[in-house]
Amino acid sequence: MNDRAFDSWRKLVAQTLKGKSFEALISRSADALPIEPLYTASRGTHAPLLPGPRPWRLAQRIDHPDPREASHLALDDLAGGASEMVLVLSGSATGRGFGVGASSVDALDAALSGIKLDHIRLRVETAPFDGRAVAQNILELAARRGHTGADLCVDFGLDPVSDMARCGGMPLPWQGLAERFAGTARLIAERGVAGRSARVDSRVVHEAGASEAQELAFMLATGVAYLRVLESHGWNLDQARKALGFLLVTDADEFMSIAKVRALRQLWERVEEACGLHPEPIELSAETAWRMMTRRDPYTNMLRGTLAAFSAGVAGVDAIGVLPFTAALGLPDAFARRTARNLQHVLIEEAHLWRVVDPASGSGAFEALTQALARKAWELFQEIEREGGIVESLVSGMLQRRIAGVRQEARKKIGHRDAPITGVSEFALLSEAPVAVLQPAPERVNEARPSISLERLFEPLASERLAQPFEQLRDRSDACLARMGRRPPVFLANLGGAASFARRRQFAKSLFEGGGLEVVENEEPSTLPHIVDLFRACGANFACLCSSDEGYASLGIEASRALKEAGATKLAVAGRPRDLAGTFEEAGIDLFVFSGCDALAILNGLYDDLFPKKG
Repeated sequence: MNDRAFDSWRKLVAQTLKGKSFEALISRSADALPIEPLYTASRGTHAPLLPGPRPWRLAQRIDHPDPREASHLALDDLAGGASEMVLVLSGSATGRGFGVGASSVDALDAALSGIKLDHIRLRVETAPFDGRAVAQNILELAARRGHTGADLCVDFGLDPVSDMARCGGMPLPWQGLAERFAGTARLIAERGVAGRSARVDSRVVHEAGASEAQELAFMLATGVAYLRVLESHGWNLDQARKALGFLLVTDADEFMSIAKVRALRQLWERVEEACGLHPEPIELSAETAWRMMTRRDPYTNMLRGTLAAFSAGVAGVDAIGVLPFTAALGLPDAFARRTARNLQHVLIEEAHLWRVVDPASGSGAFEALTQALARKAWELFQEIEREGGIVESLVSGMLQRRIAGVRQEARKKIGHRDAPITGVSEFALLSEAPVAVLQPAPERVNEARPSISLERLFEPLASERLAQPFEQLRDRSDACLARMGRRPPVFLANLGGAASFARRRQFAKSLFEGGGLEVVENEEPSTLPHIVDLFRACGANFACLCSSDEGYASLGIEASRALKEAGATKLAVAGRPRDLAGTFEEAGIDLFVFSGCDALAILNGLYDDLFPKKG
């Protein structure tokens, strides 16, 4: 859209808004960056440094605890089109309580049985601070099978910063840990292994609730820390940068995910220029976000995973790993693994996303978001550097406090349903059928298990899924179902004609079902005596009035009193009829539910008051 057309559009919008501010149409990212409703054409394009058009690698996880079963699943993945295997070992935080038990070369051999090490790319995810032992086992296995290091293409994933961030401590002072990190990287380099020895990984901060700019700043600070360590141990900067691989999280926010990937490439290009290097494309993988995964109505995870993978593919990453849709429930079975693969096959082979390099380039929206995000991330990176670098920022707790502020704001938006989660807080499916997994998830699924003792130095960054607070309400609903034979009921008293109650009835139904309450209602317009009879028959002791303001004015007070007399111990009103608030309270109304209310607090309060836990 050119400037003239944009001005015309603004005039039409102003007429539609009828005096309201245009700011009402501008949303904000987690970093408070403005997201406009419409953008003009981009006046300047800074395309990220990308290799030529080529399909990205399709990454699949090897994470079954039993090495032989892990091998069978991995071979199925390879036969189904996977081109990169992610070896998730026991104790890894990304194993979510699972991971291959392969601490010895023999066990590793069993887990990779039938897999030709010289024909695949392998990415390794280890327990915290276990990278050296795992690297030695892989190199020994390769030698046992008659391979040299040059035959292998392995991303070993050495990442002591993420390890310490997850554990809240280190087995050695940073100087000693850095020396061991550099020594392991040197061992890998001397064997001539293709791939990357170190990984700059954003998952630890993303799962802790970081914003997009905080995630990028963490990656920049971590990458720079690794460059410094390697340079101080005899590597030149060109060698050091080629030892680094990058892994970024993409989620269901298509615009911000694409902008984030593009911004990272531009920012690291700036780092390389500051180091006196001629910029080269980085090796960048993406993984769909763990924090957006849900346990309830897990099939909606397929939609979220598709958006995240699409965004990563459009932005031009080198490899994508899609978490299977049942990952939050337990160890995914063959069907869940296959859908994670096939999702990418559709994007690669049918949508042909890879055939255009950086299709977002030149778009006013994506260019504006990319540049704004890059500027904000660079500011936050400089802040970390002023604190002494990423290690000092973690030890002092400064990084954790900044992330905590963003996390709290996100929790508030989710609790108020300003950031609805489909299938959980919005459009919940209470009658969902169980979904098959190979093994159910353990209770503490996000806990990394280091194999060595650590000195606790600071508060670790915890992993948290966005849906957890509402899933806990659903757990309370399940407990009521087991105890009482039914879910906690709520009766919707729909007053007046269908046109009067339809909008607020749908809002209230979605809100209460998101908390696990069974909705009973008069779906058709009914007389008040009939509504009261239905209420008595349903066995509920909680009711909510749904109507228009006009309907409340004519029927609300009478209906409130009638329902109270019929046995309602708690009454709610859908909406905020301000002129009637005092009168409603006098008639026995206990609470109002409306768009933007603290739905999570209201629902938890209802459970505490009406359906308390026994014992």
